[in-house]
Order: sequence, then C-alpha cells, then structure tokens
Amino acid sequence: MSALRASRAGRAGQYVALVCYLVFLAFPFLWLVSTAFKPARELGSLHPTWIPEQPTLDNFRQAFDEQPLLQAAGNSLLAALAAALTAVVIATPMAYVMARHRGRLTTAATGWVVVSQAFPFVLVIIPLFLILKNLHLINTLFGLITVYVVWSLPFALWMLVGYVRAVPAELEEAAAVDGAGRLRTLVSVTAPLLAPGIVATALFAFITAWNEFFFALVLLKTPEKQTLPVVLTHFLGAEGVADLGPLAAAAFLATLPSLVIFAIIQKRITGGMLAGAVKN
Repeated sequence: MSALRASRAGRAGQYVALVCYLVFLAFPFLWLVSTAFKPARELGSLHPTWIPEQPTLDNFRQAFDEQPLLQAAGNSLLAALAAALTAVVIATPMAYVMARHRGRLTTAATGWVVVSQAFPFVLVIIPLFLILKNLHLINTLFGLITVYVVWSLPFALWMLVGYVRAVPAELEEAAAVDGAGRLRTLVSVTAPLLAPGIVATALFAFITAWNEFFFALVLLKTPEKQTLPVVLTHFLGAEGVADLGPLAAAAFLATLPSLVIFAIIQKRITGGMLAGAVKN
C-alpha cells in the first residue's frame, strides 16, 4: 500500500513539475500577446493587468506604419526557407554515408560536427565578413543564406545521422537481394523512412534562420534587405527607450510563422524525434 502511495505521489510530482515548466515557457508569450493589444494608457500603468481592459489594434497599425514589416518578413522567409532546404539537401546524403560507412573519416567528421557547435558567433564574424567581402556578397540575401547554410549544416548533419542509423540496414539488403540498385533502394526504401527526420531537421534549420539576428545585423546594411529580427530593433529609440506597444505587436507577428508551421507538421516532428532516438 505504501508503495502504491509513493508511486502516486511521484506521478503527481511529475505532473506538477510539468505544469510549472509549461507555465514558465508560456509566460513570456502570453505577456507579449497581452502587451500587443494594450493601449498606451495601460502600457504606462503602475498596476499592469494580464487581460487588456480596452483591447486595441492601434499597436499593429503603428508598427506597420513605422517600419517595413512585410518586406522584412519576406526577406526572413526567403532566407530561412532557402537555408533550410539547402542544408537538408546537402546533409541528407552526407548523413547516410556517415551512418552506413563507419571509419576514421566518419569519426573525424563527427568530431568536426561537435566542435563546430562550440564556436561562438563573435569568434567567426570577422574572417567571415572578410571572405564575403572578397566574394562581393556583403549586403546580399544570397550571402546571408550561404552563412545560414554553413552554420546550420553541422547540426542538421548530426540530427540526420541518428535518423539514418534508426533505419534497419536489413531493409536495404533485402531490396538489393530483390534486384534493386543502390539509387532505387535509397529512393524507394530509405528516403520514405527518413521523411519524418528530414521534416524535423528542416524545421529546426528554418527556425534557427528565421530567428537569427547577429549575422543579419552585420552583413545586411540597406533597410530594404534587412530581415525581421533586425527591423524589430528599430522600435528602440536613440536613448534605448522601447516603443513598447508597436514592438510587442511586431514581435507577436514575428512568432506566428514558427508556431503555425510547428502546429501543421507536429506529428511528423514527433515521429522524426522518436525515430532519431532509436538505436539498432
């Protein structure tokens, strides 16, 4: 009986911890949404409330009037989609080779993947800027996309290696016995099983590029080419005072694409994560 009570208490503790964690994650977003719909009078109140007393859309109108949010969102969308798709296309065959053909070269490549994730942005920005300057890619979206691909490629490769190893090699061997060639086996047998992992990897690469700020700030100079995270900083005044209402409205709009995409392909992401966690 005591063991049953201890089990119930442990399970209740887990649920309480989970609820606390969810509240911790949701608090910034809920406060952001609340701030976005508050009028200026409520934003300056000494006693803030969770729910706006007089909800308004003036912050959204002011945000669009003050900054080119649609153009910046288009730049971010183009850069994020191109970077995610390119990284996945490059990483998928590389991950297959690393997972199926283990050796010293594969071990060295895995070590490079791990080490590359430890380098901070500040350490590489100067040589990166000089390289792009010599290639005439400064202040271009193509240059920014190239940086995003290079930066997200190690993480995408590391994720996809786990997904490939989760696919039983016996399936490929059975297809070879049936007369299927290597290309036919990869397309008809391996690729469909990797689809959840590819979708999950592409989503993470997309979100990373969509939210990235430092590279875009350094490499893009003209306002018409800047991405959304950079444009959000324009709501700060010369003395660092934030135009809180329009800033919250713009930031709320900037979070929607990631939330919508995640909600649409949530099942594939979950399946991809579970598949990548399975070891043969």
